[in-house]
Amino acid sequence: MNRQILKLAIPNIISNLSIPLLSSVDMALMGRQESAIYIGAVALGAVIFNFIYWSFAFLRMGTTGLTAQAYGKKDATQMINILGRALALALIGAILLIVLQILIGQMSVYLLGASNEVETIAQEYFYIRIWAAPATLCLYVLMGWFFGMQNSIYPLILTIFINIINIVCNVYFVNYLGMKASGVALGTVIAQYSGFVLGLGLFWYKYSYLIASFQRQAILEWQSFKAFMALNSDIFIRPFCLVFALAFFENQSAILGDLTLAANGILLQLILWVSYGVDGFAYASESLIGKYHGAKEQKELDKAIKYSFYWGMGLAIVYSLLYALLGENLLYIFTNQEEIVLMAMPFLIWVIIFPIISTPAYIWDGIYIGMTASKAMRNTMVGALAIYLTFFFLQYKFTNWGNDGLWASLILLLISRGLMQWKWYREKMKV
Repeated sequence: MNRQILKLAIPNIISNLSIPLLSSVDMALMGRQESAIYIGAVALGAVIFNFIYWSFAFLRMGTTGLTAQAYGKKDATQMINILGRALALALIGAILLIVLQILIGQMSVYLLGASNEVETIAQEYFYIRIWAAPATLCLYVLMGWFFGMQNSIYPLILTIFINIINIVCNVYFVNYLGMKASGVALGTVIAQYSGFVLGLGLFWYKYSYLIASFQRQAILEWQSFKAFMALNSDIFIRPFCLVFALAFFENQSAILGDLTLAANGILLQLILWVSYGVDGFAYASESLIGKYHGAKEQKELDKAIKYSFYWGMGLAIVYSLLYALLGENLLYIFTNQEEIVLMAMPFLIWVIIFPIISTPAYIWDGIYIGMTASKAMRNTMVGALAIYLTFFFLQYKFTNWGNDGLWASLILLLISRGLMQWKWYREKMKV
């Protein structure tokens, strides 16, 4: 079981960590501009796209769970039909985003409540990067499908390729062409389409034999599409609530001022390194849990859950130790502006405890996705979000801890979510 987990998790961790590497490079590029507003603008722009794209994360998660179960049953027709339905849904979603881009852009920037200077730069970033939507959403589907097929190497290749292209483009556009935030956005668009073309090539190289089993009418077959949408509508609420929580966090950071927004933006980069790293074991659990659940092998399923937690918590401890020992030095990687580092330092303690607090919730997500227990994942996320918002407004009204209150609320979100997921599994899902 350990070998199976590591075989899936290590490529996932490597590929996942290239994602925050990209955003960290973007932040470092903006952190060396003449003002903190560039960090704040790119951070807000990233929040907008996190809100948009994580709301479509069901395309990856739903596809992984269903495909893994079809793989466990050795049902080739279902494997390829699931891919077709998910790609069709991704293209519909992307077209809607592009058509509604002006409305989404203006509303998002307004709701985040930044200063006029930050708002202007964030909009410039948004209206360039939105054109990557078709490639980004289709890549979600392809990567989810590859994971469901127990193939963690292709997502690794895709993610590293995309992020290398993105980093090279961003450094060139910003440092050599002086494009600043617009250069970061354009680099992302180029990288996403390059990755999508490579993803199609990888599919054709290994899985083209499945096309013979594809049933074109299955995409529009109402019962199958309805079941796919029902699962994904439940999964959709989880990332939507999570991104809402992060958007609220950024909104409150902006209210506290451009300097606090910049400092929190850097601290959130360290949080992203944790999230994407631990998610490697969550992704491994998705694939294994889906396979054993589909094959109805309860003993192996229980073992996969137990060992996924062992490995995930081990990595979380490493992160906490790393941040405790090197926290201040890590902040200087993102910016050479002393005032931003001084603003961030008092809140570094929240980042140090974050890995151990948050990891159980990430691993439970993988378990729930593998078992396609979408309603349970939805309900626990909604409950945790309610606790997060209630705690924030209560402390704001009665004690007002400022930025500490904001971080404490975020930590409480993850604690409550992990506990509710554990309780739900014990009472409702465990056979």
